[in-house]
Amino acid sequence: MMTFSLSNGVKMPAAGIGTFLMTSAQAEQAVIDALSCGYRMIDTAQAYMNERAVGRGMKKSGVAREEIFLSTKIWASQYLTEGTVEKSLELLDTEYMDARVIIGTS
Repeated sequence: MMTFSLSNGVKMPAAGIGTFLMTSAQAEQAVIDALSCGYRMIDTAQAYMNERAVGRGMKKSGVAREEIFLSTKIWASQYLTEGTVEKSLELLDTEYMDARVIIGTS
């Protein structure tokens, strides 16, 4: 799979799946299907309200977490709120995110 090197040296897959406007059921199945087809990048956001489903899909896929590049977006106004990152980690049922994208202005 083609990757891009980020400025910190981390390699990010060139192709992935986004979960914008997906219901929880759609997001979970889309993640399972994408990972089974060889995709290794998943993008979600707190505002999509489907992080828990994305996490379930990753677990159900059988693909090792270390093989998946996971990004989620957090509103700038929420980023410094205590526990906001931890809440996403809990919903995604993972110990880490590969990228956190801060969107909007604070």
